[in-house]
Amino acid sequence: MKGTRNLTEGPINSQLFKLAMPIMATSFIQMAYSLTDMAWVGRLGSEAATVVGSVGIFVWMTTALSLLGKIGSEVSIAQAVGAQNEKDARSFIAHNFTISLILSLIWGALFILFSHQIVDVFKLDGTNSSGPISTNAVSYLRIISCGFPLIFLTSAFTGMYNAVGRSKIPFYISGTGLILNMVLDPLFIFGLKLGTDGAGYATVISQAIVLAIFVYNIKIKNPIFDHVAFFTKLRKKYTKRVLKLGSPVALFNLLFAFVNLFLSRLASDYGGYIGVMTLTTGALIEGITWNTAQGFSTALGTFIAQNYAAGKYDRVIQAWKLTLKMSAVFGLACTILFVGFGDTVFSLFVPGEPEAFKAGGLYLQISGLSQLFMTLEITSQGVFYGLGRTTPPAVISIFFNYSRIPIALVLTGTIAIGGIAMGVEGIWWAVSLTSICKGTFLTLWLFFIKNKVLNPKSKGYSLEG
Repeated sequence: MKGTRNLTEGPINSQLFKLAMPIMATSFIQMAYSLTDMAWVGRLGSEAATVVGSVGIFVWMTTALSLLGKIGSEVSIAQAVGAQNEKDARSFIAHNFTISLILSLIWGALFILFSHQIVDVFKLDGTNSSGPISTNAVSYLRIISCGFPLIFLTSAFTGMYNAVGRSKIPFYISGTGLILNMVLDPLFIFGLKLGTDGAGYATVISQAIVLAIFVYNIKIKNPIFDHVAFFTKLRKKYTKRVLKLGSPVALFNLLFAFVNLFLSRLASDYGGYIGVMTLTTGALIEGITWNTAQGFSTALGTFIAQNYAAGKYDRVIQAWKLTLKMSAVFGLACTILFVGFGDTVFSLFVPGEPEAFKAGGLYLQISGLSQLFMTLEITSQGVFYGLGRTTPPAVISIFFNYSRIPIALVLTGTIAIGGIAMGVEGIWWAVSLTSICKGTFLTLWLFFIKNKVLNPKSKGYSLEG
């Protein structure tokens, strides 16, 4: 099929690396948008970093919801390519864009209309040079919300190219956007003296240019098939398939963000705006682990989807084992980095404030204990997604993510049990312990069902599967 890459033949190691490296780099680039904003805004002080960090949770929610269309169609497109069914692949692409646009417009409008009420959740006290933290957060949120449709549609393009095995294209395009954002950030923040609003404008402008390049690329430079329609009248069988596969993934990521919203509020109660800044900035730094593992996981999911649909189960198992080993090594390396050098790493983002990077260093030391298990969880997700079974990761994630709330309430001392009262540190332990549980249980679940799913009698590719 024109513009696609066949992953059902050839050496597994090189195919996985060629597919994974651009995806991993693209994930880092997407994370780098927030880190770049945080690095520049951090020069304005920890109060400004709190503005970007708190709104970052809502950007996280937006990215999570965009997975509904992206993952659903990504898995289906890859399986259709593996089964050599171009008609289904084209239909899933069009449905991905249509569903993404509808959701993004509704989602963005809600955040613009109710920005004050949304920011009030954090109860952000204090002021900086440009006014109250909460007022700055509302302004920044409204600017960022205008770019939410851009996040959804860019995600749709990225998923489409990943599914057909052409992951280098999103990498190059996203890299262009990052460079532009890095140039615009200091210009808007300091040159035009717009502060945190400037970071928002720089991000939205960069995202708009990235989307424009994607459109040009698929229409003129690197088309897929003979013609790809971006939008279509939704048909039940394709919409149902996309939503069935994408909904569990979007749901658990969205609920995960809501859990972090609650924990941020709890961190504010025990640690003030420093507590909120520590949690939100620390989560961004953990993206070093998450995005690397996610790159291999997405590549693994695409590889498995094509080979599973083609009935080549031996290649599925070999790819899983290889990715598991690589992820485990990287997870251990991140554990050493965070546990041994947490203060130093955190100080790169909030320099000149010992109280801030000391608090952040403690967060990274505690969360560092769970980095290996985080990589195991994300790798296992890729296998489940490639098999078209997106529910098990959602079940594990939702259960343990929501377990963070009662565990945090007990460990902080909000709920008095056994005289435990660790304060804000209890929140960091709740996050780390539940991450360990997620990685352990999801990996065990995959080992348990492996022989049942990967055998010649399994269903393989089916539009209704």
